[in-house]
Amino acid sequence: MFREAAAFLKKDLLTESSYRLSFVFNIFGILVSVLSYFYIDKLFGSHVAPHLEEFGVNYFSYVLLSMAFFGYIGVGLGSFSERIRAEQTQGTLEAVLLTPTKIRTMLLSLAVWNLVIATLDMLVYAALAVFVFNIDFSNINPASAVIVLVLAILSFSALGIISASFIMVFKRGNPLGWIMASLEGLIGGVYFPVTVLPAWLQIAAKFFPITYAIRAIELAVYRGYPPARLLGEIGFLLAFSVVLLPASLAFFKFSVRKARRDGSLGQY
Repeated sequence: MFREAAAFLKKDLLTESSYRLSFVFNIFGILVSVLSYFYIDKLFGSHVAPHLEEFGVNYFSYVLLSMAFFGYIGVGLGSFSERIRAEQTQGTLEAVLLTPTKIRTMLLSLAVWNLVIATLDMLVYAALAVFVFNIDFSNINPASAVIVLVLAILSFSALGIISASFIMVFKRGNPLGWIMASLEGLIGGVYFPVTVLPAWLQIAAKFFPITYAIRAIELAVYRGYPPARLLGEIGFLLAFSVVLLPASLAFFKFSVRKARRDGSLGQY
């Protein structure tokens, strides 16, 4: 499994290394995004301050961490469908599925490169936070942060695999991906605390794993909460992963079998 994942990673590295300018644009995009929220905090941060008391930080510190975290775990939501679509358009998907590579190994391999890029992006966010904006991360509880990060990636990977299943069958139709991309950032607490939303939207937010993941990572990093104080959030993410991850793998295998029966693996 690791040898096959390494082969996928090598392929992606060789492909992406031919587009060196994209790395520069990616870092530039992060910087522009961070600066935008820095000045938003200067203008409107005081209005959000009452909703941030439980985290003990200002709006800019809150949103910088949530954006970095969301960008990292978002690799699970977007990478599978994006990579499956890319393999379809490049004409390599059918060839890969004809090899002895197991489905779960292929899915893991497709996500490795995006995970590497997301890690580099998170390091850029961290460097900007510490060396440019002097944000204090000294209270972080590493155990809590790692647990929340791992469970959040697993949860989002399950959703991402389901999204990839739609791509496998319908090629371009991906309703789950559209819904998650449109709503999660808005009502999940990424760009502002959930408590600023109307009551009915706060109720809706409880059905999204990102809501629990963002709150948990903010408290783990800025308040230093140990896992015992985050049992509610961790428990929800764990339950979500345990239920959806096996179901998503089964759904993807079904979509592959259907595409094979229909003879549409080579279509896009």
